[in-house]
Amino acid sequence: QLQLVESGGGLVQPGGSLRLSCAASGFTSAYYAIGWFRQAPGKEREGVSCISSSDTISYYADSVQGRFTISRDNAKNTVLLQMNSLKPEDTGVYYCAAWGPLIGRCVLSPTVYNRWGQGTQVTVSS
Repeated sequence: QLQLVESGGGLVQPGGSLRLSCAASGFTSAYYAIGWFRQAPGKEREGVSCISSSDTISYYADSVQGRFTISRDNAKNTVLLQMNSLKPEDTGVYYCAAWGPLIGRCVLSPTVYNRWGQGTQVTVSS
């Protein structure tokens, strides 16, 4: 069964950090573009970051540029999202998704991703 499972969410104070993990099973995530998305209450799902299957390309939303870092741990079939300097507006449910198999490409639009995890809640509040 092809599956993505997110973990690492929680409650953190503004300025704090979290590291989200996206663990893949049933397929090799290294061959796929992986994206991270978030959805706040009452808002549409938005792209946060993505990484291509070749790891040569990564994109970040302007709102997280310089604060978030996406990376892979292929030995664990996992994609990580390190989130630093968190702000209240980063609050939402974070999802990872896979698109592929592809080489050297990723996009921040959620419409092309065809495998999704169930999400993990991130709350930034004092």
